[in-house]
Amino acid sequence: MESFASNLRLRTKELGIHQADVARRAGLSEKRYSNYVTGRREPDLATVVRIAKVLQTTPDRLLSFGEETDAEPIAQQRIRAAIGVLSPDDLETVAIMVEALASKRHAGGG
Repeated sequence: MESFASNLRLRTKELGIHQADVARRAGLSEKRYSNYVTGRREPDLATVVRIAKVLQTTPDRLLSFGEETDAEPIAQQRIRAAIGVLSPDDLETVAIMVEALASKRHAGGG
């Protein structure tokens, strides 16, 4: 299952998140998740699904089944992955910031 471990490392790097964050968001201990990342242990299917959800991908991609491409740009994937840990107030702040940036771009200001 070395490809699974490799895919975990690659995906966290793509998203710019730490392994500890993935573990916490997936409801795993850091040690348990570390065992998956290093290839020392293999997760059950339910755990693969939880990790895939946190990493905004599919179990198939993590397990290297088939040729899957991500249609969504990596920056959007990173944002989507981070949203899951934000409070409602934080989400409101982010929405205001994104709307302001989009308005500025639309008006030709940047």
